[in-house]
Amino acid sequence: MRRIALSVVLLFVTMPLHATVLLPIEFRELVTTAPVIVHGQVVDVRSEWVDGRRAVETFVTVEAAEYLKGNLGESFVFKVPGGQIGRYRTVFVGAPAFQTGDEVVLFLKTDGPSFPFLVGLSQGVFRIVTDTQSGRRVVTPPALVGVNSADAVRVVRGNPARRPVAIDVFRDAVHRALSEEPVVRRVLREGAMR
Repeated sequence: MRRIALSVVLLFVTMPLHATVLLPIEFRELVTTAPVIVHGQVVDVRSEWVDGRRAVETFVTVEAAEYLKGNLGESFVFKVPGGQIGRYRTVFVGAPAFQTGDEVVLFLKTDGPSFPFLVGLSQGVFRIVTDTQSGRRVVTPPALVGVNSADAVRVVRGNPARRPVAIDVFRDAVHRALSEEPVVRRVLREGAMR
């Protein structure tokens, strides 16, 4: 009996467990958390082996059209977990996929000398498309967007609250959230002192 119990314990100890938990980020938090917010176009997407050929990551090159916060230069490369090389594929739940020609607004973080990465995985990507009815370029929000509430909120496919907005309206929303940032920090600091 001891051998069976020991075998079961060893079996579970040696199995790696990996999980991705994606918590919704409220828009103002996304704006204040990201040191870099950039509107640009994807000019190259390539996947490479990492971690001694144990996983694949995707490296995306973007030409910046406009920085709403921070600056990484005229063009830059950021990394996304997961990708495909030939018949080998690493899937990372919540990681967005990119194609050359995509027009996007990215919310990025940097961690020292390594490549920048998306804040909140797919939550840090707002895609820009042309509205078929009006012909205007609009920003489409990601499927998972946090709300300013402590209550649990269902994620609904086709949610009408997830409407595309004109790029100017989106830019104004980012600027409004940036102007509120010092107020939010002061309130948090004062709350921590109590």
